[in-house]
Amino acid sequence: MGRVLALDPGTRRIGVAMSDPLRITAQPFDVFDADAGDLMDRIRSVAAEHDVEQIVVGLPVSLDGGEGPAAAAARRFADRVAETTGLPVDMQDERFSTVTAERVLLEAGMRRERRRRARDRVAAAVFLQSYLDAAR
Repeated sequence: MGRVLALDPGTRRIGVAMSDPLRITAQPFDVFDADAGDLMDRIRSVAAEHDVEQIVVGLPVSLDGGEGPAAAAARRFADRVAETTGLPVDMQDERFSTVTAERVLLEAGMRRERRRRARDRVAAAVFLQSYLDAAR
């Protein structure tokens, strides 16, 4: 069984998290620049290097479950990722993942600048863990 890669797309940064090979736990992995010209190449490279078999993209839905422009952008991003990697891509509700990540980092005593750099990858790990738990 291969790993699952999670991508939390934003306008400036893409939070990245990855599961263990048994798909039990999610770990924060990295943050990519959303405007990087080689973004899709980086995603493809990470997927190949870490034996990723599934990708999950965060879907920003509103509290009532509706989808707005950010969700449409996330779906377009997921389509590009699937086309680039050739891997199956699922969408995962990522409501509250950033808030949860911020709370965890605050409780860990992390300073503001370090929290800002870590928040996106931790948020990706939060919704990836939910995805893994639901799959079991």
